[in-house]
Amino acid sequence: MQRRLRPGLAEWLICACGVWQIGLGLYFIFVRPALLPEDVRYIGSDLQVLHVVAPRLADWLGKVFIVMGGFMAGTGVLITYVAAVLLRARPRWATLVLLLVGSLTLTLMSAVNFALHSDFRWLLAIPPSTWLVALLLYAVRCRFGNSQAGHS
Repeated sequence: MQRRLRPGLAEWLICACGVWQIGLGLYFIFVRPALLPEDVRYIGSDLQVLHVVAPRLADWLGKVFIVMGGFMAGTGVLITYVAAVLLRARPRWATLVLLLVGSLTLTLMSAVNFALHSDFRWLLAIPPSTWLVALLLYAVRCRFGNSQAGHS
């Protein structure tokens, strides 16, 4: 049986990203309007025109964001659990899995928001940056053991 190390800074940062992901998902489920001002600006149309052309667009987007928020929150729950419980055992391939998870969730979302020139793009750059630092700390800790990076 592999020994389980105390969680280090890497695990805490990944856990924080998971909690952030839960919060973002809940925001999408309960708070986010169907169209933000930046959405309408990107589309290049007036909100009233959109309502005339697609009267059920807001209702449909609301449902899409509920589903998307559920996936975000669910992913956050899984990330938080993995960081708090599983990563301490240093499972094989964990660094690669963390790289893929961070790339497909936090980094992709941030990159798209930069492409859209979102008003929130700089704020949304924080979680993937935090994830990258955590990933590097985790990889170093896995490579060199408990005595180095990420030890609390």
